Amino acid sequence: MTQAPLPYAEVIGDPIAHSKSPLIHGFWLQKLGIKAEYRRTRIEPANLYQWLSQRRADPLWRGANLTIPHKEKILALVQDPEGLAATVGAMNIVVPGVHGLPSGFNSDIDGFAEPLDNVELKGKSAALYGAGGAARAVLFALKQMGISHVTILNRSEERAQALLKQFNMAGQILPLLAPLPAVELVVNSTALGMTGYDSLRPDLSGLPSEAIVYDIVYSPLETELLSEANSRGLRTLDGLNMLIGQAAKAFQLFFGAEAPRDHDFELRALLAA
Repeated sequence: MTQAPLPYAEVIGDPIAHSKSPLIHGFWLQKLGIKAEYRRTRIEPANLYQWLSQRRADPLWRGANLTIPHKEKILALVQDPEGLAATVGAMNIVVPGVHGLPSGFNSDIDGFAEPLDNVELKGKSAALYGAGGAARAVLFALKQMGISHVTILNRSEERAQALLKQFNMAGQILPLLAPLPAVELVVNSTALGMTGYDSLRPDLSGLPSEAIVYDIVYSPLETELLSEANSRGLRTLDGLNMLIGQAAKAFQLFFGAEAPRDHDFELRALLAA
């Protein structure tokens, strides 16, 4: 007897083979006994509209996470109930709309901030690598945390300057490979250091001993950036922190259930294997 097709959600991006989102959502679905699937789908930028049109017509589709390079491009194609176009300028979740167009949300902000909940950052300074969709969520979160000055290191000075202006934050723009200033928090929001990409290994010698180095890349789990920070005795946060945190809101939107976060230790072990 052929099994009936299951409801499904997915993660889309280009590239996408590295994504661990199917492991996370599959783990939670199994823990809760929910009969559904979570898939990995490579979608090139030129095919984003076609993909969305196909999914809108599929009654089994429950939504999608979006990663590089779709987080900004999706804004023009979906409803924006949280006003993200005017604030963050990026989305990482799309779900079916009640009437017509699907709706977009952003869980990257809370996912990024979650492991920093107990860190006092008000009035402190940060350095941020990148000015793309993930950087927008990070910068939005940093402003909420009270960061007073941010240095953005990016290939395009114009793009980075536009971010500082949009978020009305004090800061400076430096070339991607410029020496790091003495900041309390360093964040890599780019794909640098990810498997298949160029590495990111800046000189961290100028950072204070209490500095935190946070890399949102999770493949590999210990990037060269984190390895260098660990060798200097600095506190580090890897990409699984943000990945699991942002996935929880998506899971609730897709499947109508709270993610079983009491199993995070077991989940991290699975993802790190």
